[in-house]
Amino acid sequence: MLILPLIDLLILAGTALLGVGFLLKAYAIVMSKNFSILGFGSLDFVVMAGVCWGFALALAARSWVKLNEGNLMALRREQLQAQARRQAQELEFTHDHNANDAAGGADPSRARVARVERG
Repeated sequence: MLILPLIDLLILAGTALLGVGFLLKAYAIVMSKNFSILGFGSLDFVVMAGVCWGFALALAARSWVKLNEGNLMALRREQLQAQARRQAQELEFTHDHNANDAAGGADPSRARVARVERG
């Protein structure tokens, strides 16, 4: 996979930028003089390190989702099918119950109990 070396490179770049930022801050504290590299100060390097780590995290998350997309979709499909089966059973029970009430009959569960007692 070509994305993994890019993630490693971004993590390495972020770590190096953070180190440079700390060195610049240490130099500023020790020498009482602000030093910059190409106009970037110590805080700029820390922010660049955070951006590199954020990109690395985003790429890792995207790679993980892409890798597990099939499994996640299959799991979601199973959940939707189970939910559809439950709804169908509830509708079937409600339909049977309403049809029996409309015909003037007793509750089907009571009718079963009456048959068991008679029989």
